[in-house]
Amino acid sequence: MKFLNECWVMIPARSGSKTIKNKNIKYLKNKPLIFYSLNFYKNIKLFKKIIFSSDSEQYLKIASKYGKFELHKRKKYAATDKALDFHIFKEYLKDFMKKNNFLPKYFAHLRPTTPLRSKETVLKAVKCFYKNSKSYSSLRTVSLMSETAYKSLRIIKKKLCSISKEDFDLDKYNQPQKNYPKTYVANGIIDIYLTSNILKGYLLGKKVYPFLVEDVNSDIDNLHDFNRIKYYMDKKIR
Repeated sequence: MKFLNECWVMIPARSGSKTIKNKNIKYLKNKPLIFYSLNFYKNIKLFKKIIFSSDSEQYLKIASKYGKFELHKRKKYAATDKALDFHIFKEYLKDFMKKNNFLPKYFAHLRPTTPLRSKETVLKAVKCFYKNSKSYSSLRTVSLMSETAYKSLRIIKKKLCSISKEDFDLDKYNQPQKNYPKTYVANGIIDIYLTSNILKGYLLGKKVYPFLVEDVNSDIDNLHDFNRIKYYMDKKIR
């Protein structure tokens, strides 16, 4: 597929996780977490280039043990917990363009905190965006939320209120789930961007293709998630 020769993969992993210390290299079934995303793309051999980006020399050294990836040392401003995904891609492209006069047409974004993904899902997502890239600014894999986000709540001044606005009259929200629209959550399996849009100053844009995946909530954010994924892997759910 022509798309695969025009698409590079970025796997970013910063070292400053606050929920789990060194989360991205924490061992999951005898391998550091970053191994699963790196190994997945090395083995499926779909993309022309795989870039591993980190602010940590330790992380870069660990990644180099698992294959011949392009290693990108990220600057500190793009590695804080306030930095956006966009800053990672922008910085890489800025550094790359200093020495080269060509760029890929597409970038695939793989989060190392999502260790469970299937080749079939990724390939279908890639084919889908290749067919629709003239009509959409990007693609993001999403999963249906078990409970609609419209019933989510916030706490303000020690009182519950609706998630969408500062409304404390909760009786109006106490309705059956079927009365609300379905809502979806990004699952981190793959995002695909247009490089031209990154150069313009954004990643996703205003027309994001929703690629629906039946997911087991595989994104790791805290220790509970980590243990849950380990359980799935032990039981060979995927």
